Amino acid sequence: MPDEEPTSIWMLPERQERSGPGRRPGYSREQITRTAVQIADAEGVEAATMRRIACELGTGAMSLYRYVPKRDDLFDLMIDMAMGEIELPDGPSGDWRSDLSLVAHRIRAAGLRHSWLIALLTGRPTLGPHLLRVHEFALSALDRRGLDIDDITGFVGMLNDYVHSAIRREIGWLEEARRTGLDPERWKRDYIGPYVRQVVESGAFPLFSRSLLESRTSRLPPAEQFQYGLDRVLNGISVHITSDISR
Repeated sequence: MPDEEPTSIWMLPERQERSGPGRRPGYSREQITRTAVQIADAEGVEAATMRRIACELGTGAMSLYRYVPKRDDLFDLMIDMAMGEIELPDGPSGDWRSDLSLVAHRIRAAGLRHSWLIALLTGRPTLGPHLLRVHEFALSALDRRGLDIDDITGFVGMLNDYVHSAIRREIGWLEEARRTGLDPERWKRDYIGPYVRQVVESGAFPLFSRSLLESRTSRLPPAEQFQYGLDRVLNGISVHITSDISR
């Protein structure tokens, strides 16, 4: 069984091997991780086992542990590969709202491409280089705005909490639609609709009923719903911004 030392995958050197006559094929973390991501995208993260990855690569599972010692390491690598898809400028623009909105929308796009990403990301602390790049950009957007470092990290954490929660909710709707074969609107109308009408007619939950009958945001497309909530988070941060100094 592979060594279980609690060493971060980011501290372990990449194994260097070459293929050639009489040699076994060499692999790389990137190749293993990319295969894992493809499997997880198609079948769910539970399917991305070392045995399955090895099967896709045409080798034995134990040989891959030389490159990725633990399944947790594999998850860290998968998270960071997905975060590596997020394109950001080299530095903030000076418009902190625009910069944080860009981060939020790019994370949402990555989370929707890889439906497993947010569950892994919120379920474990990980500090891969691509994730740190995105995080540093968000922190830098709020630097020199009259905030101390606790405020900066707290507000970026609040932003991430909103973004992750919104993505999980959106993915939940998509997965329910796939499971039932109904699109979200049909699911609301035909599956849960009769019960909801009964609840509304009972008069027992008047504010809940108002949220169903009067809400405008619930009728917006998902991207606009996301932006509506994001604007409220940014408005909350703006109360504490005391400087508009450009970087």
